[in-house]
Amino acid sequence: MIDEAVVEFSAGSLMLLNGILAVVMFSIAIDLRPSDFRAFAKAPKPLVVGLLSQFLLLPFLTYLLVIVVQPQASVALGLILVAACPGGNISNFITYRAGGNAALSVSMTAFSTVGAILLTPANIAFWGSLYAPSAGLLRTTAIDPVSIAITVGLMLILPLVLGVTLNTRHPNLTARLRRPLQWISMVIFVGFVVLALAANWPTFVAFAGGIAGLVIAHNAIGLGGGYAFATLARLTPFNRRAVTIETGIQNSGLGLVLIFGFFGGLGGMAIVAAFWGIWHAISGLVLAWIMSRTEARR
Repeated sequence: MIDEAVVEFSAGSLMLLNGILAVVMFSIAIDLRPSDFRAFAKAPKPLVVGLLSQFLLLPFLTYLLVIVVQPQASVALGLILVAACPGGNISNFITYRAGGNAALSVSMTAFSTVGAILLTPANIAFWGSLYAPSAGLLRTTAIDPVSIAITVGLMLILPLVLGVTLNTRHPNLTARLRRPLQWISMVIFVGFVVLALAANWPTFVAFAGGIAGLVIAHNAIGLGGGYAFATLARLTPFNRRAVTIETGIQNSGLGLVLIFGFFGGLGGMAIVAAFWGIWHAISGLVLAWIMSRTEARR
């Protein structure tokens, strides 16, 4: 059974993944200045809509999906955990390719990353406890929200602060680093996920078939929900594209860190997060190509 499957992941691999995600976050942060945050204080609506879509709407839609499908405990908790994570590391690149508001996307990633210190563990605990099988799993793993908050803070917030500081003090340097670092970090992250899957290929093959459809549906719900919410909020198409992509592109790498750090690499959770890491890149790039065919009104 998938709930009894455990994905092998060494302590060294976990440290490497932590480092990769820190580099990814740093590559995003060197696009930011303190003035970017102040700009949204004057016109906060798109940012607020985006954060509500990400931290309230997506977890709620995920819970509805879980209630309808009734998956096994670890699969359900994997979906909930991914939905509770902040925006994905490639969302800014995809938003740019889609012709959306890349500045809004970067700011959403930054704000959601800071908010994840409190909101990620809170969403996992709240929504996970509402589904009986995953509630039992949460009790047996004795999840510690404080430890999760510390992990998120060290891995994401510290690189964010360092990146913004470097961009403020040495903009010429960050201008040279920005594009190569973003590409390198994305390639390294995708390569790491592929190698992790290869090391656990028999487990992945045995269970991925049943999970693939759920992950694809989950991702479609995230993208569709983000688009619908932004439309109802009457955001411009330019901002709507950013909110759509930020809602549907999740930081599954952070999800993997939390799964191996706090849930012992539980098979269903790890396979959900790993498949998410591959699929959301595919769906996001396809969506960006479709959106880029028409110019978005600002």
